[in-house]
Amino acid sequence: MKLTVRIQLMFMMFLMFVTWGSWYGQMSKYMLNQLNATGDQVGNAYTAFSIATLIAPFFVGMIADRFFSAQKVMGIINLLGAVVLYFLIKITDPAEFFWYILAYTITFTPNLALSTSIAMNQMKEPGKEFPFIRVFGTIAWIVVTNIVGFLDIGGSVEIFQISMFSSLALGIFAFFLPDTPPKTTEKPTFGQILGTDAFVLFKDRSFLIFFISSILICIPLSFYYALANPSLSASHMTNVENKMSLGQVSEVLFMLLLPFAFAKFGVKKILIIGLVAWIVRFICFGYGDGISSEWILYIAIVLHGVCYDFFFVTGQIYTDNKAGEKIKSSAQGLITLATYGIGMGIGSKLSGIVLDHYKISEGVFDYRAVWMVPAAIAAVVLVLFVLFFKDNQKDIKVA
Repeated sequence: MKLTVRIQLMFMMFLMFVTWGSWYGQMSKYMLNQLNATGDQVGNAYTAFSIATLIAPFFVGMIADRFFSAQKVMGIINLLGAVVLYFLIKITDPAEFFWYILAYTITFTPNLALSTSIAMNQMKEPGKEFPFIRVFGTIAWIVVTNIVGFLDIGGSVEIFQISMFSSLALGIFAFFLPDTPPKTTEKPTFGQILGTDAFVLFKDRSFLIFFISSILICIPLSFYYALANPSLSASHMTNVENKMSLGQVSEVLFMLLLPFAFAKFGVKKILIIGLVAWIVRFICFGYGDGISSEWILYIAIVLHGVCYDFFFVTGQIYTDNKAGEKIKSSAQGLITLATYGIGMGIGSKLSGIVLDHYKISEGVFDYRAVWMVPAAIAAVVLVLFVLFFKDNQKDIKVA
């Protein structure tokens, strides 16, 4: 790959994650502080992202992959996204806000598949080359959340203004990316898009248990994305966004440890470590305090790397190896739809309901009780997984 192309792809990934990271973790604080939203309305807003995730594969599979170059589709949807955000920042009614954030996420979520397609189309060895490009997305998330934190705008409309301008920049820049022509002129079936070809994997009981566990663990994962920021702010932690970015730093570090972990522990123990980390993390969020025991909150934040890499990234690699070349794409598509679409959709809705249930007064919530709910869900998943998952491969190929 030419250096100029590599730089283009790195910048594409950076802009895309700036666009996403500027608002995603902070949206709940913004809605609670500026829109006086209820917990349920906050949960609905995060559910919008899951709805968009379910829609995106049909858009990419039935339109983008058949008729247009991927980089042109990326350019158009990001320009549309910037327009939607322009109107979104003017909204003051939390109920109306839902429809605008849904419209925006429908324009954004196809980026996740399109960016991968554009990048891998330029690579001779995607397994070796793609991680270096993808890591600039994590770097972007760290950079933008630190900017938000230093400027102290996590609960302000500026988070969407940053996203609007970066979306505009990505929309223009995308037209100058390397050409990625349509992959096929044949109309894909719903089954191909949904990944139902991978249903054959369910004959393996361990994979079925892993699949169910992946959906269920996304329920507590949604609590983290939706409620961590306002919870930490309520605990009197300062510079919340800056400190939360340590979670992404740990994500990079533990990603580097994965190959060694596979060789030493095998897939089952790694997945169990990830599940235990989720339970510990939620308990730390519940019992930490920004004044007297901030170190407990730091543990909760830094555990993000273990939680995410040791379960979700490990799960992706495990799925890849189980599926084989023929149904690899279908299997990954199925996992993505099930987790980010169904699991996180249920979790986002539930997080809002739980937040309202533990409301003490206007703008005040019993976050300790709130965090015990996802901790309990993660504990149930852990028991299910330990009892029924039997696969313990150690010879998994890590790209």
